Amino acid sequence: MTRRGWAIAIFAAWSASLGWLVKREFFRTTGARLAEAALSVPPGAVYYRLDLGGQQVGFASSTVDTLASAIRVQDVLTLDVPALGRLHRTTAKSDATLSRALRLQSVTADFDGDIGRFTAHGDVLGDSVLVVTLVSAGDTQMTRVRLTRPIVLPTLLPLRLAFGGDLKPGSRYTIRTFDPLLLAERDVVVTIAAESTLVVADSADYDSTAMAWVPVRFDTVRAFRIDEETNGVETSAWIDAQGRVVRAASPVGFTMERSAFEIAYENFRRRDTARVARGSAEPGAGDIVAATAIAARIRSAPAAVRALRVRLSGVSLARLDLAGGAQRLRGDTLEVRRQEVVTAAYRLPAADTALRPYLLPEPLIQSGDARIRAQARQLAGRERDPARVAERLTHWVYGHVEKRLTVSVPSAVRVLEQRRGDCNEHTVLYVALARAAGLPARAAAGLVYLDGRFYYHAWPEVWLRDWVAVDPTLDQFPADATHLRFVVGGLARQVELVRMIGKLKLEVL
Repeated sequence: MTRRGWAIAIFAAWSASLGWLVKREFFRTTGARLAEAALSVPPGAVYYRLDLGGQQVGFASSTVDTLASAIRVQDVLTLDVPALGRLHRTTAKSDATLSRALRLQSVTADFDGDIGRFTAHGDVLGDSVLVVTLVSAGDTQMTRVRLTRPIVLPTLLPLRLAFGGDLKPGSRYTIRTFDPLLLAERDVVVTIAAESTLVVADSADYDSTAMAWVPVRFDTVRAFRIDEETNGVETSAWIDAQGRVVRAASPVGFTMERSAFEIAYENFRRRDTARVARGSAEPGAGDIVAATAIAARIRSAPAAVRALRVRLSGVSLARLDLAGGAQRLRGDTLEVRRQEVVTAAYRLPAADTALRPYLLPEPLIQSGDARIRAQARQLAGRERDPARVAERLTHWVYGHVEKRLTVSVPSAVRVLEQRRGDCNEHTVLYVALARAAGLPARAAAGLVYLDGRFYYHAWPEVWLRDWVAVDPTLDQFPADATHLRFVVGGLARQVELVRMIGKLKLEVL
């Protein structure tokens, strides 16, 4: 080879090496960046004080353990919300194992609160399938969720942002998250808004005069403000470079602030719970009672109210499902009218592709189950008129499901077997039977106005010429005008009602 040939070969080899180096450093995949960055994830625990209106109502902690080939993240939250003279306690725990590339491998989550008591365990198989086992009230259910991309747990989103190199002010991302307790995937829009330095309590000492732990030493923490939006619900949080939350705030007034263990936990454990409960014992006429109508043992005469007008205040009404069907929203006033039964423009089973999502099974609405389908066929018989089948289902569920307050996750198959439950159980069974019969149906949740008070309630809606509310819990077809719908969807949407606790005010006009 000539000297010129050697020069060209050496230059080509040098160019290729330089190109490989540039690609490795500047065009690495997200997984590669995460795998390298996650090697520096520090083990340790942080603690948080949860406040509402300046009053401590909870405690939280987050612990990171680094293993030989994985990372383990444990989160604990305890919340006491005062309402109607007593404290409503909610506890949630999660234990997640991540790969060194911060990809979810397995997670176990426990929940105990007013909406139920259950445990969920999930295993990711080959980054393509998530197998979730849900245990509630002795009943075990398993569901498989197909994954189109690696998923992130909501509690691990800050860690993912920090070690993915995404904490750049002005940046905006859409990240798919999966909540194992609600069995639901959600897209979270994240905006990195600002960078600042925050001051947190680093250690504490007991003040015998105040009879509480007080901070004695402070630390400064560099943090980034991230704004998140999920289904119209906006939250803000400050996180540090290690992906740990420093401070966070929710739309309903809850704040979470990192603090010393004694300030976060000991002050919460020692507080005067009796005094806090007494302060919430006198609700106003337009306050929401955090109970179902069944729990209060209140009955309403079918079709007793044909029209209702209610002024709403205290919360943002954006993204709530207030308009449509029996409801009209005019400014801050919600108008509800009892709908008339109309003849649908189709015969069963419905074939409109736009209605297909309301005919498919869901994790807790197993309309494809053989037992559900058999019961639906028996109830529908040869009838093909949607309105008549909807009415049959309403009366059957009302007459065959015992009215009983339930503290477990509502599952249509389990309700069909056990024949008992509250409004949530009545609703999921009705929706599953309707879908199995080819009748488009969905779950709705909000408030029902009974004897001068509002109660949490859930009921189904079926598609005729419009969405028509029916109530198998109260044997109403169609449902009367006391039903104020706020959200449409399964458990994941219903939990969003929590953001209105202590904020929503209602005035019956």
